[in-house]
Amino acid sequence: MISKAMVGIAAGVCGTLFIGYCIYFDRRRRSDPLFRQKLKEKRQKAKKQLKENESAKNKLPDFRDTEAVQKFFLEQVQLGEELLAQGDFENGVEHLTNAVAVCGQPQQLLQVLQQTLPTQVFQMLLQRLPTVSQRVAASAASSGAIIEDELE
Repeated sequence: MISKAMVGIAAGVCGTLFIGYCIYFDRRRRSDPLFRQKLKEKRQKAKKQLKENESAKNKLPDFRDTEAVQKFFLEQVQLGEELLAQGDFENGVEHLTNAVAVCGQPQQLLQVLQQTLPTQVFQMLLQRLPTVSQRVAASAASSGAIIEDELE
């Protein structure tokens, strides 16, 4: 029979060997002359991809294409809800504001949001709405689409 002490000693030896293995390969990896260069390139690539994703998220659709507008609206609502659920109120409100700005019936959407969102978050949305609405209106005018301003 194997005693508890033997199991403990075996576990300790295995743990020590594993930690030694990790230290050895970490030291070997860090001593690689190209390690810092590869790490820097990896970080730059990730930063560039993040910027591209951020600009793609806020890119407004072609307002002549109703399907693209509907898709954009649904994506913005979904992203806004996800970010609010994660506690990122700034970005969540930004996406919900984009959705309200392109919505065909913004008054009804605002009523629903007023009932479902916390008061502070809804106030943030109302504060950002005029600037985003102007940006959407300018984009729609440049694309040749006609949008009625139902918010006023």
